[in-house]
Amino acid sequence: MQAVLNPPQEEAVEHIDGPLLILAGAGSGKTRVITCRVARLIEKGIPPYHILAITFTNKAAGEVRERVDDLIGYGSESVWVSTFHSLCVRILRQHIERIGYGTNFTIYDTEDQKRMVKEVIRFLNMDPKLYPERRLMAEISKAKEQFISPHEYDLQAQGDYRKMQTAKAYTEYQRRLHNNNALDFDDLLYKTVQLFQDCPDVLEQYQERFRYIMVDEYQDTNEIQFLLVRQLARKYRNLCVVGDDDQSIYKFRGANIKNILNFEQEYPEAKVIKLEQNYRSTGNILAAANEVIRHNQGRKEKTLWTAQEAGDLIQYKQYENEYQEAEQTAYQIRELQIRKNRNYRDFAILYRTNAQSRVLEEKLLMNNIPYKIYGGQNFYARLEVKDLLAYLKTIANGYDDVAVKRILNVPKRGIGATTTAKIDTYAMAQEISFLDALYQAENVPGIGKAAAKIQKFTDLISDLREILASGASISELFDEILERTGYKEALVTEHTEESMNRIENIEELRNKIVQYEEETEYPSLDELLEEIALIADIDSLNSSDDRVALMTIHSAKGLEFPYVFLCGMEERLFPSNMAICSEDADALEEERRLCYVGITRARERLFLSSARQRMMNGSSNYNMISRFVQEIPQELLDMGGYKKAVEREAAPKTSSHISEIFTAKPAYGKAFTVTRAERLEYQVGDRVKHMKFGNGIVEDIKSGGKDYEVTVDFENYGIKRMFASFAKLKKLEN
Repeated sequence: MQAVLNPPQEEAVEHIDGPLLILAGAGSGKTRVITCRVARLIEKGIPPYHILAITFTNKAAGEVRERVDDLIGYGSESVWVSTFHSLCVRILRQHIERIGYGTNFTIYDTEDQKRMVKEVIRFLNMDPKLYPERRLMAEISKAKEQFISPHEYDLQAQGDYRKMQTAKAYTEYQRRLHNNNALDFDDLLYKTVQLFQDCPDVLEQYQERFRYIMVDEYQDTNEIQFLLVRQLARKYRNLCVVGDDDQSIYKFRGANIKNILNFEQEYPEAKVIKLEQNYRSTGNILAAANEVIRHNQGRKEKTLWTAQEAGDLIQYKQYENEYQEAEQTAYQIRELQIRKNRNYRDFAILYRTNAQSRVLEEKLLMNNIPYKIYGGQNFYARLEVKDLLAYLKTIANGYDDVAVKRILNVPKRGIGATTTAKIDTYAMAQEISFLDALYQAENVPGIGKAAAKIQKFTDLISDLREILASGASISELFDEILERTGYKEALVTEHTEESMNRIENIEELRNKIVQYEEETEYPSLDELLEEIALIADIDSLNSSDDRVALMTIHSAKGLEFPYVFLCGMEERLFPSNMAICSEDADALEEERRLCYVGITRARERLFLSSARQRMMNGSSNYNMISRFVQEIPQELLDMGGYKKAVEREAAPKTSSHISEIFTAKPAYGKAFTVTRAERLEYQVGDRVKHMKFGNGIVEDIKSGGKDYEVTVDFENYGIKRMFASFAKLKKLEN
């Protein structure tokens, strides 16, 4: 064991009794320390039965379990390696009868919770527009995470009408859960802490069982997890927590960084060991990470270092806009992949918000670079994007039954599946479209009172079609859809992390529409939908496992890649405008921790980029370069012609200030532009070759406004549609 551990790791493994805080920097081998410490405890005579290791995910638990089994062998099965929730389920199955539940309790998932909250809203006659089920679920979850009972929540809510209504819903929700002998996921921890609090003998049983406790990712624990660990460790105080306060980035999920920062206040006799040697990244990448995180006040001081070489400088480039940023990112990946003979899976593109992926996806597709979205969906496959595109499709083409059926009850209009089925049956019998059948709803047998609701929908579609026919732009039409349906307003009212992300995606779809209008001489709704359909269709072609990874920085935590591109390094985007304007000082520090996580995902090369001008909700915005870029010493950066831009202190307030403030011209690599050929070297019926899909036969060629749309039946991939400039098809001799 000594041969594979550095001195601080060995010191952590050798510490047996008493509280221990291991501050494990990014890439410092903390999992190795956890598993080796379990083995050392057993070597010192501690029965495996008395050891508990808690992780946050099943994947992490499985990894620790596997390593413990490999190191220890016989007897390792007696060590409890578990997530918080799994641990609590095992305890509650044994003892929950002590607090009034049956041991055969049901665990409700998110959909079960949502269904019950809906029932509670109806039962209490609450306005679902003022109290959306997701918002109530979030409030109840937050209360449980803080170990606040319905009664305590009600007492705290006095004088605040909205909170008083929420208290009623919380009380009724818990009453129904109890009657159903059911627990939600938050209850698993809440009820375990309650059990230990109400039944000291049960707590003592588990304190005796788990005399040595280890908790991984301690910086991510919330209040209820902190209480649970404190209860279990109170008797013997042999608690080892492993974490990195610099990687605490989940406050929006309830994580409390104070749990790790205040560990020594809770356990004054604690030993603190810092793991600062990094085995992942080059020296320059670590130096940049250290300099950025050093600007945070609320942290434990530590400095990552590596025995590896300094490596390449960190590349920073500022582009004119997000489209050039995405285009050049794709170009660099293609160039590096070829020049360095790397796999596409060696590359990751990270960004602050999900909405940023849209432009990046499109440019990767245009360059035939395979990719995969991790921790999220393809932009055009996201629920809210598909919903709003379905409205546009219905306005453009009433014969698209799939689109019409999708939005008939979105947002909810009280038109259920039974009514939809009756309309569908009528449409087939009359041999008309589903939308035409809706216009004739009063003639549908058994439609009853639903006819009035359907008429409101058809009136809406008619009005929106008239708006477009009167000369309104597509972006104006889009705004009318949002306004008249209340789609965006409902998400604003919901006010959850998920709903805010969905609003960002809606705004990004509007950006796409505005971009299309600005770049097209005679924009049309049909052509826009065709362009989007082609992009979405091409996306589905990337079936190889060798793909570029696209994800938010939150999703990237725990991962690493040889090449990392951090895009959108601008003020108001990263750090976010919400963090900049927040009265909570920690909001900006959490953004900086998020940047630190992004930087330390890179092993060999790190690329940072920003845009002088970025479209947000259909309007062009000029943002300063992110303070996080400016916090990196210039000697660590390869900036090309960007040094002056980085040193500037102010961003332009209006377009008239652009020349004054941005004087340095950005330098670009080879740009990718669409050039329509005068004619194609192949015709319908010719055999052609594509660099990815192989050989096929041209079935159709359409002359679009900006390019030819070519349909090819490939031997191994079937029928695909693509733009000629992007496809680069080569004619084969028959």
